[in-house]
Amino acid sequence: MGACLNSLLQQDHPNLHLIAIDDRSTDSTGAILNTLATQHPDKLTALHLTELPTGWLGKTHAMAYAARHTISLHHPNYLLFTDADILFRPETLRLALAQAVATQADHFVLLPTTLSKSAGEGMLLSYLQVMSLWAVRPWRISDPKALRDAVGVGAFNLVCTTVYQQLGGFEALRMEIVEDLALGTRIKRQGFRQQVATGPGLVRVHWASGVSGILNGMTKNFFAIFRYNPVLALLASLWTTIFCIVPVVFLALPQTRTPAILTLLSVALLYVLSSRQSKVSPWYAVFFPISATLIVYSIIRSMITTLKNGGVTWRGTFYPLSELRKKPHLTSPQS
Repeated sequence: MGACLNSLLQQDHPNLHLIAIDDRSTDSTGAILNTLATQHPDKLTALHLTELPTGWLGKTHAMAYAARHTISLHHPNYLLFTDADILFRPETLRLALAQAVATQADHFVLLPTTLSKSAGEGMLLSYLQVMSLWAVRPWRISDPKALRDAVGVGAFNLVCTTVYQQLGGFEALRMEIVEDLALGTRIKRQGFRQQVATGPGLVRVHWASGVSGILNGMTKNFFAIFRYNPVLALLASLWTTIFCIVPVVFLALPQTRTPAILTLLSVALLYVLSSRQSKVSPWYAVFFPISATLIVYSIIRSMITTLKNGGVTWRGTFYPLSELRKKPHLTSPQS
């Protein structure tokens, strides 16, 4: 939290005010925020939440609260939502805002550069980045007709304030665990302009520590991505097995060796292309089938754990599956 705020306080964009939320923390987060807010009263406001209302996730509630506060007091043209573990270069916001204005984007996403501190982290992160090129076609993001190609990233979601209000803000996404993607999908499907950009090093994040840390983090998210639908989760696992694991097996069979080699070469090319933005070594393509196996395990684990527990525990709060499966709220800002 402290490193993130310090990097934001060093931004060279002149018209910036930060709202930092302490959401029911039990560590030193509140004290750190208060100290920084005292040191930078013109740039930073610290807000403290002590309770979570019924029908809300902690994160969506905190962001909705911060947005309301910001809009009522500062009347900004744009809102940037970001996570507490993100690091920014001093020119990041200036460059992103200039690009958002130039492209007339209602929603501008700057893809983060992931920092890997071990071979296991690099292996899994590079796989996820390559697979994201298949799940969402970034070259179609700006096409208003490509409704399935939408993007949202918790590290950098820059939204035009009027659009955020028109869509009902995070009040309309109260129980969305993957709230960043849900926001982007909602913006795109309502016909607003969406842009995605890469800027290696402008936004940096160390997602989790080690293979176990990444897999544990995905246990919360994966089943949510499939809308808590076991059929969709199993189909995704089957697809991953067929296209990412089986080609390696086919290398041993003379009849299927050539297509298997072509498939794996295409995967290697995707790793090379992805590494230009992620700065993660393309040599992790060698571990592609191992990464795929771990992802299938994580999808199944996420589904079984959520169904067995009847919900998700996130940062000390349990959210029942019956609440998580509810459709997003469609209330307007005026209601």
